[in-house]
Amino acid sequence: MVPASTVESIRHLLDASTRILVISHIAPDGDAISSLTSIGQVLQQFGKEFTLVCDDDIPERFSYLPLASAIQKTPVQSVDYDLIIGLDAGDSSRLGRAFSQQDLQEPVIINIDHHVTNTRYGQINLVETRATATVEILYHLFLALGAELTPDLATSLLTGLVTDTLGFRTAGVTKDTLQTASELVEAGANLFDVTSKALMLKPLSTLLMWQKGLKNLRLEEGVIWTTISYAEKLETGYKNSSSFGLGNMLAEVNEAAMSAVLTETANGQIKVGFRCRPPYNVSQLAMSLAGGGHDLAAGCTLEGTLEEVEALVISKSKESIRTQKATLERVDPVAVRSSI
Repeated sequence: MVPASTVESIRHLLDASTRILVISHIAPDGDAISSLTSIGQVLQQFGKEFTLVCDDDIPERFSYLPLASAIQKTPVQSVDYDLIIGLDAGDSSRLGRAFSQQDLQEPVIINIDHHVTNTRYGQINLVETRATATVEILYHLFLALGAELTPDLATSLLTGLVTDTLGFRTAGVTKDTLQTASELVEAGANLFDVTSKALMLKPLSTLLMWQKGLKNLRLEEGVIWTTISYAEKLETGYKNSSSFGLGNMLAEVNEAAMSAVLTETANGQIKVGFRCRPPYNVSQLAMSLAGGGHDLAAGCTLEGTLEEVEALVISKSKESIRTQKATLERVDPVAVRSSI
């Protein structure tokens, strides 16, 4: 999965670097946090000085991961980093302030990601869109670099794999994905524990947040969506930045081609998460709104009131469905009829 020339380029940079800044994307999910903690463990093995950074809080359910407590919100100001590694981010803006505030005259940037919308923002771009998660790419890179696959490292890698595939249920899962998972379990990761902690167990506040979302639910022209205001979120006590699977649940409704969950943040921005089922695609829709992601899962963050953003997003979603449906009807009418 990782070209030999890329492995050697990364090996050379790691050997030559003494101060490494590793950043993953804002509003981190399981793959982002697992990528940070796994690469941190490998850098420890290699005796490197490093800082793990993410702009936003790490969800409590991932606190069991080795090095999760070492993840900071800001880089160390007194350190001049000579290498930056961006993880699980389709473009540099997704790396947030931790990246944008760096002086980029000196450090080389390694971009490791699996999103189809990746902009190749690094000097080295290890982007494999066939991978189901960034940790799947890292697994093969670590083996090629000669890292020891310890039980802790296997746990971090398996966590990212389980969360980004929803327990190996997404369309991109292949025999290679399952083989990787098998090898991680053999190395000491506990699949039951990882699935329980990272994917299944949730606080009551999550269900209360879903309750708000389901109360505001609407379905029109193949789009099923909901809005959750910041005030409604506060009422539930829910503190995370994601909807913790609400969008996936809505996308499973028979009558819908795609779902959208619009959540207002404390600073007034609107986070939008899109989900769909084959043969539809939401990556281009998200890109048209200055976002990005995967074919079946993407998102963006927009300025404006919740009502204004809702009108824009749903209008564009309906237009996207109409356009895709017209194309699909010419190419594969059976697939369209079976989708909605």
